[in-house]
Amino acid sequence: MRFGIFMAPFHPMAGQDPISCLQRDLETVQLLDRLGYDEVWVGEHHSAGTEIIPDPFMFICYAAPQTRHIKLGTGVLSLPYHNPLWCADRAFFADQLTRGRFMLGLGPGALPGDAAMIGIAIEDQRKMLEEDTEVLMKLLAAEEPVSHENDRYELVEAMSQYRPYSDFDVAVAAIASPTGPRIAGQHGIGLLSIGATSVDGFDALGYHWDVVEERATEFGQTASRDGWRLVGPMHLAETREQAIEDVKFGLNDWCHYTQHILAAPHFRAAGETFEERVAWVNETGLGVIGTPDDAVEQIERLEKQSNGGFGAYLMMDHEWANPQAQARHYELFARYVKPNFQGVAKGPVRAEHRAIGEHQILGDRVEKAVQAATDAHFDNKD
Repeated sequence: MRFGIFMAPFHPMAGQDPISCLQRDLETVQLLDRLGYDEVWVGEHHSAGTEIIPDPFMFICYAAPQTRHIKLGTGVLSLPYHNPLWCADRAFFADQLTRGRFMLGLGPGALPGDAAMIGIAIEDQRKMLEEDTEVLMKLLAAEEPVSHENDRYELVEAMSQYRPYSDFDVAVAAIASPTGPRIAGQHGIGLLSIGATSVDGFDALGYHWDVVEERATEFGQTASRDGWRLVGPMHLAETREQAIEDVKFGLNDWCHYTQHILAAPHFRAAGETFEERVAWVNETGLGVIGTPDDAVEQIERLEKQSNGGFGAYLMMDHEWANPQAQARHYELFARYVKPNFQGVAKGPVRAEHRAIGEHQILGDRVEKAVQAATDAHFDNKD
C-alpha cells in the first residue's frame, strides 16, 4: 500500500498571508519526501478564500526540483474549466519536467463558486466531466488527431506536439455520486475516493468498486485496485489527549469553513462546539484524532469495507494543528503506521526476533571466545 496526502490546500480562515501559507505547503511536501511517502495530490480552486492554489500544474513544477522522490499529482484538475487539448499538453509537459514523477487527477470542480464565475451550470459539471475525459483520453493516447465540438470548445484535428516522459497515472475523483467510478471503469484509470471515510462514502466503497468493474468489463478495460486511492482526515500524537489538544489550533476554523463558507453539502462538518466536532471525527469513523494505533485500525477498517483492498491511503492535509504538531503527525504516521501495511519493517522485526532467540547462546559463545583469546595471550607470554 502506498501513502501520501491530498492537499486542497486548506488555510482557514481567509486573511492569512498567502506567501506564508504556500511556503508551508511546500515544506509539507518536502517533509513527506524526506519521510518516504509516495505521493501528493494538489488541488485547483478559485474562490471562497481558503483553498488557495489556482493552478496545481504550476505548484507541482515549482515543488518538483525541491524534492527528490515523491510523486506529484493534480488533485484534482477541474477538467470542465479547461480545453482538453491544453490539459494534455500541460500533462505531458509536467511529466517531462518532473522526469516521471507526475500524476494526473481529474474532477468536475469542487467549489460551486468556481463554476458560477465562468458561467458553467453546477448541474452540468459531472456530465461535462464524462464528455471531457473521453476527449482527453484520446488526446493522451496520441494515436490520431481528435475532432470534437460542444458549446465550450472546438477541437479540429487536434493533437499535442508533446509526448510524455513516462506512463503516468491518471485518476478521477469520486465523492458521493457514481460519476467517478463510471469514468474510471470506462477508461481503465484510477479512482480517487475523496469522500471515502464519510458516512455515505464509507457505505458506498464496495458499491463504487463494483461500478468500476462493471464499466471496465463493458468497455473492455482492466480495473486495477492498485489505482484506487482512499482519502480521509487524521491527526496523530503520542496520546489521544495530546492529539485532541493539538487540534484546538485549527479544527474549529476548518469546520466553520465547511459549514458556512464552502457551498458543498457532501463535504460539511457536524457539530457546533469543539467537543462535538472531535466526536464527529472520531465516533463516526470519518477520521482519527488520536494515536498511530488508532490510525492502523482505521486503515484496516477501510481495507475490510473495500471488499478486496486498495492501492493507496491519502491523508487529507487540513491544518487542524500548528505546523510543528502537524510535522510530528506526519513523522509518527511514517514511523509507526506505514510499516504495518508496506512490509518494509518485516525484515528487521524478523532479525530482532531471531536475535532474541539466540541471545543467550551466542552471548555465551562470545564470552567463551573472549576468555579463550585472553587465556591464549597470557599462555604465550609465559
